[in-house]
Amino acid sequence: MSCQEKTSLQPSPPTPLPEEPVCREKKTAPSEACISVPQASLCTAVTATAQPIRSEQEPTIYNQIFWWAYVANLLLVSANAMTFRFAELINLLGGSQQIAGMIVSIGAVSALVGRLFLGQWMDRFGVRPLWLITSVIMIVGILMMVLIPSLGLSMYLGRALFVFGIGGMFACSITHIQNQVPAHRRTEVIGSLGSSGFLGMIAGSQLGDLILAYTADSMPRYWILFGVAAFFAFVYMLMVFWITRKDVHAPRHETPSAFPLLFKYWPGGVMIVAMMMGMGFTSTTVFLTRYATSMGLRGVGTYFTAYAVTAFFIRVMTRHTSKIYGRHRMIVVGMLGHIIGHMGLCFVSQEWHFIFPAMCSGFAHALLFPCVVSLGTETFPAQFRGTGTTLLLCFLDLGGLLSAPLLGGIIDHVGFAAMFATTAIGFSMVTLFYAMTTGRIIDPEILHHRPSVQE
Repeated sequence: MSCQEKTSLQPSPPTPLPEEPVCREKKTAPSEACISVPQASLCTAVTATAQPIRSEQEPTIYNQIFWWAYVANLLLVSANAMTFRFAELINLLGGSQQIAGMIVSIGAVSALVGRLFLGQWMDRFGVRPLWLITSVIMIVGILMMVLIPSLGLSMYLGRALFVFGIGGMFACSITHIQNQVPAHRRTEVIGSLGSSGFLGMIAGSQLGDLILAYTADSMPRYWILFGVAAFFAFVYMLMVFWITRKDVHAPRHETPSAFPLLFKYWPGGVMIVAMMMGMGFTSTTVFLTRYATSMGLRGVGTYFTAYAVTAFFIRVMTRHTSKIYGRHRMIVVGMLGHIIGHMGLCFVSQEWHFIFPAMCSGFAHALLFPCVVSLGTETFPAQFRGTGTTLLLCFLDLGGLLSAPLLGGIIDHVGFAAMFATTAIGFSMVTLFYAMTTGRIIDPEILHHRPSVQE
């Protein structure tokens, strides 16, 4: 009779059971002989030890919610990649690279101010309403930039709404997915979710090049480009509505403002790395298209495809690396990739020359983003995780805000090569600073991953 059958019967007077030889072939040393154990005792032992074994097994983080979020993030990044032609739009309207940088910078300032309150609202009202509202804001911003084409107030306001909206969507997505997993797996899940963004970068940049190949350099081209981006954002919003349909949030009546929380839970030098990443994103997502156009190249699809393919495979292969080598070391290695990648852009003269620098920067992005986000939000308690995430993204925006006019001015007065050399020098200085300040710090993820003495 099995153990389950014995437990299902009503209690009965104990009856003596014969002893049966049980050989512990896998549990004992080879020299140990088979021992005799009463069958009832064996069943009791199995029943007693089964529950702890099951409790140690964590549920998979790659569930239905994760895969819905994965597809949604792919659409969002595709939409964002369609707008990489923003500097081209400003050029069509008669603006210079410095004006494009100024619009980007002022838009980032407005979005930055809004994000200081976004995290507080997220912690108070929950992720779901803020996620849906920022999706609508992004769509409105995209439409304003192309339906009211000018270098006036509508362009600045449209850019600000777009940046605030997409930043809020990323912040809500990251906060939501982090809340679904144990603390020691946050870096892994951020990295895994982010791999969908690389696929979106490929799709968006290639689709953008395809539209450019079959349209004239006029406003209808940008109606199509930005219109497709707005459509992707609309589908994304519908998916968010579905993903969060069962979310329940316990409302907080009082939530501290962002600045006191930032000073209290300051994450350290990782915020400087985030600012440098913002500068790097601005140099490639805003000005790289103008660089390609100035040399008579077809577009930037080759760059972003090589970037995204490399980043995708590196992200998949290194999703557990932080538990072995630590996030601080991964950040230093990732920054080295950006240094080489941005220096390589100085020597591009043909389209295929984009491949090597793109691979270096894609490698860097794959390592940096999950480590920077998880370290930047780690010091914040769970109830303030939304504020911590938005503050981290604020520093990304701050890097772009401070650098956009500077980079645009360097392009206008010196050239594109000098601009990329400037970003490479910036990455070098921050890498040296970060390596010196974190060299002796032991990452908690390594400590959690080490087997205990009992194991």
